[in-house]
Amino acid sequence: MITQLNQSIAGLLIQIEDTIIQLADDQFCASIPLLGGSSIGEHVRHILEFYVELINGYDSGMVNYDQRTRDHQLQTIRSAAVFKIKQISNQLILTDKALLITSTDDHSKEQVMSTYARELMYNLDHTIHHMALIRVAVCLTTSISLAPHFGVAAATINYRKACAQ
Repeated sequence: MITQLNQSIAGLLIQIEDTIIQLADDQFCASIPLLGGSSIGEHVRHILEFYVELINGYDSGMVNYDQRTRDHQLQTIRSAAVFKIKQISNQLILTDKALLITSTDDHSKEQVMSTYARELMYNLDHTIHHMALIRVAVCLTTSISLAPHFGVAAATINYRKACAQ
């Protein structure tokens, strides 16, 4: 199961990398009002940092996505984002194990048990969600052609195929 998840994630990360490479620096960093002022780079950074947090918390068995380190270079320097994508792709292949996921805000701290495989699934879905936002940004601000299924969940792709038959 983890191998299949890793392959799916690797495919998504390749799509993101291919998109980043096609963008100009200003397109990667431009604030997009329709997306609340966020940039394509900010969405890429956000995606990547969730994987970094999962990998960093693996050995201790404790993951807190809320307290991840925000790496400003990942949203402003395209080559840094591409390098991080390659690094993450090589680090994700780990065995399943129990993890404690902590969520914190100003008023509370929640903890739930999970597993590495479940968190890979969560991150895969999270990636697709942000890829959909990146798709909107790319279509609004560039003439780049994206893969037909960029930012579309596998279940939606399968559903659309079934409806077309």
